[in-house]
Amino acid sequence: MTQHLKIDFVSDVACPWCVIGLRGLEQALANAADAVEADITFQPFELNPNMPAGGQNLGEHITEKYGSTAEQSAASRAMIRSRGAEVGFTFNMSEESRIYNTFDAHRLLHWAGTVGRQQELKHSLFKANFTDGANVSDHGVLVDAAVAAGLDGDEAREVLLSGRYSEEVREAEREWISRGIRSVPAVVINGRWLISGGQPASAFEQALRGIAAELEQSSAGT
Repeated sequence: MTQHLKIDFVSDVACPWCVIGLRGLEQALANAADAVEADITFQPFELNPNMPAGGQNLGEHITEKYGSTAEQSAASRAMIRSRGAEVGFTFNMSEESRIYNTFDAHRLLHWAGTVGRQQELKHSLFKANFTDGANVSDHGVLVDAAVAAGLDGDEAREVLLSGRYSEEVREAEREWISRGIRSVPAVVINGRWLISGGQPASAFEQALRGIAAELEQSSAGT
């Protein structure tokens, strides 16, 4: 019996491990299609909510936030590129890359969820940020990402200019922090189970099958 799961994928557009985690989760869901089916909702989390619109040099930011040396940062980027390649994603980050404010991207994702294109937009935003090196706080870049995801560009522009969904995003961010989420990606299944980090597909699949078996056993016992 196939179990239906509700998955909340808490993440940030500026998080490379969220790309890896999403790709791994999607592959796991395909592999475990005999046991589970799922609806994925993308929930907002800002790693750097105070980041100015113009952004900051990535290497400088990592040094300030984590105390990493240039060599450690380069090694981390190489590992992320390798993990990305394993899941079919191209990371073009370098020491000259910049990290940007993502609040408007989260507002656009909230809107995309109301019209059933959230997952497509998430992928489009990840590509814009990490593959193309675009400024994902820029409204033109965000509109282009929306169009690439099959959304209406004029409506996307209106959402961004109007400030729509600002409070909804803030409320969702507060909600997930209040529930103990401090790092992303955080994959919350049926509001009960948490899988943290950019796990490989095999780890996600094992967890999903375990949850499905537990749900089936529970329903059989009632």
